Amino acid sequence: MPKLAIRGGKPLRARKWPEWPVYDRSEERALLRVLRSRNWGGYPEPNTEATAFAAEFARAHGARFGICCANGTVTLKVAFRALGLRPGDEYVTTPYTFAATAVAGLECGLSPVFADVDPETYCLDPKQVEKAITRKTRAIVPVHLACSMADMDAIMEIARRRRLFVVEDCAHAHGGKWREKCAGAIGDFGSFSMQSSKLVTAGEGGVLLTSDAALAGRAHSLVNCGRREPQYGPIEAPMIGYNYRITEWSAAVLRCQLSRLAKQNAHREKMMAALEAAVADVPGIRPLSRDPRHTVRHGYQFILRYDPARFGGLHRDRFVEALEAEGIPCDGEFYSSLYRHPLYNVKDPTHPASRMRLGLRRHPCPHADRAGWRE
Repeated sequence: MPKLAIRGGKPLRARKWPEWPVYDRSEERALLRVLRSRNWGGYPEPNTEATAFAAEFARAHGARFGICCANGTVTLKVAFRALGLRPGDEYVTTPYTFAATAVAGLECGLSPVFADVDPETYCLDPKQVEKAITRKTRAIVPVHLACSMADMDAIMEIARRRRLFVVEDCAHAHGGKWREKCAGAIGDFGSFSMQSSKLVTAGEGGVLLTSDAALAGRAHSLVNCGRREPQYGPIEAPMIGYNYRITEWSAAVLRCQLSRLAKQNAHREKMMAALEAAVADVPGIRPLSRDPRHTVRHGYQFILRYDPARFGGLHRDRFVEALEAEGIPCDGEFYSSLYRHPLYNVKDPTHPASRMRLGLRRHPCPHADRAGWRE
């Protein structure tokens, strides 16, 4: 066996990895088109490029309406408010996610309640959701994590029976499908991020999907400072809105990025299958399980579970260091449980949400903790 690179040996891989984001002349032409139009901003909302991208993205995901936003955090805030959630309401979500899934709710005066993940997929476990519901619960927020999707059959059944809203956090899931229905088009809203690492990106940006015309109208109004434009349809009452509009620069780039998504996802699917086959016989390394109802995988980041017992008790982070030394880029902590995360546990007396975290309920989440710190 050759000497490990972490101990001074020659790295196994020296060839550069593919760069991201991918772009070509189509993005250049799109940016020049916007430049020459002198119509760069998000007003009127939705503007020309934003209207086109929202329609194209919604059509690609089987939803009726798309609403562009500045990023994939404010999409969640807009969804909560458009659904009529009020300060003090609760929603059940996973702790194994980025801080925005919970912080967006806090910003609306809501209380996120954490329930554990399924140990096979690291997505929100419907059985734990059921246990976390109280008379204050108004919504469920599943997160489609990395290459996996939450069990949307079970989550939608709970939501219908309990009369709860469902907001899908699809920041990782562009183009993913559950029983051939696209992520983001199953619940009341689907929230997508277009941040730099995402599968469709303009550096920043976000999109909400819904098939409910009234919800779409409210969302547009909230994004556009509370304005009530005729094209939004009848809105029951004025709302305090925000300027969460997307720029024409971003929307134009996103149209180009979206045109490649299906082909890129098909390529990722092949690469994921090859990697799964390659590690199948490696003791102590195991991919997340794929539910057969997850008919199209989106391939955002590929998670491998690490068993330290099979490596003499070596901590996961040390194993990652050895891999990186060999020229294989990887991370140890993908996420850690939010109730332990520094971006969530901020004590900021200038923000009302800082008080609201006190006494927040959570149920035991051993699977999320193990995923974040060991596996």
